[in-house]
Amino acid sequence: MTPPELSTSPSVANFPQTNSNSAPRLIAADTPFIIVMNAGSGRKQSDETRAALDSILGRAGRKFELRVVADPSQLADTARQAVRDAKAQNAVVVGAGGDGTLCAVAQAVLGSGCAFAVLPRGTFNYFSRDHGIPADTTQSIALLLNARAFPVQAGFVNERMFLVNASLGLYPKLLEDREIYKRQFGRSRLIALWSAAVTLLRPHRHLRLHIEHDGTMHEVRTSTLFVGNNRLQLEQIGVAEAPQLERGLLAAIAPRAIGRLAQLGFTLRGAAGRMSDADNVISFAFKRITVTHPSKRQRPVKVATDGEINWITLPLEFRVAPEPLFLLKPEADVANANRS
Repeated sequence: MTPPELSTSPSVANFPQTNSNSAPRLIAADTPFIIVMNAGSGRKQSDETRAALDSILGRAGRKFELRVVADPSQLADTARQAVRDAKAQNAVVVGAGGDGTLCAVAQAVLGSGCAFAVLPRGTFNYFSRDHGIPADTTQSIALLLNARAFPVQAGFVNERMFLVNASLGLYPKLLEDREIYKRQFGRSRLIALWSAAVTLLRPHRHLRLHIEHDGTMHEVRTSTLFVGNNRLQLEQIGVAEAPQLERGLLAAIAPRAIGRLAQLGFTLRGAAGRMSDADNVISFAFKRITVTHPSKRQRPVKVATDGEINWITLPLEFRVAPEPLFLLKPEADVANANRS
């Protein structure tokens, strides 16, 4: 709920930059693929993916190159090199991994003129699900052969892109603790939910933030500031502003300062898809906001972008990217069927 105070298609993979209202773009039948894959999911899954690529793309006579990244610190450099090679070859750049991996590859692609595609390999896969891309390996690879490139929105916090969400405060702590539990007990949604409950019941500090929106400054005291760029995720937790993403906006959610039990109740309400019913939450849609500390100190804070934690120095500017990604995805009717 919003408080009163915050009220012609070329047939090649590389094409001119254009705005988010552009029509989908065709991909030539002989366009090659350069696939950047995060090996963090394990050797077995990497081998299975390579075998599926050989079977499906090889049978179709499509050229591809798989670049497996074993060291996560090398992911961004590998993605940038993949984009340079894709521009020279008129190729599509493909990210294979969870939302964090896809975002890292997408940031290298944005503004390059290359088309982008994904092979989802994560736990939640919000980005791919929102765009109707199947989680099944063979189906997502087969989609590469006949999908068109549609413009999709990306968000930024300072110079870091996010496809799904960005946040500071309690939410990055939830993600850090979730990774610890995953390493101990394995990757599953049940483990993620259990980890969240444990974290929420521990003491946590509240943030005092100044948020500049549409030329007006507002002070907010909250446990976390969450900015969403994924309609599926926002719909699942019941955020009323979810449809605004289709209008080229982002959605901000900030629970007012509340105790631990109330915070847990707020989170459970979100899990039940009823966050818009809560009285203690601020939410609004925006194109651009600036977040500072009341003291105006330029101090670094932990910011999570698509599940990856980084230190970013205040002030923070959250904004819609000025140009879209061109994502290989199904037509709208097929995509809607695959979103759930």
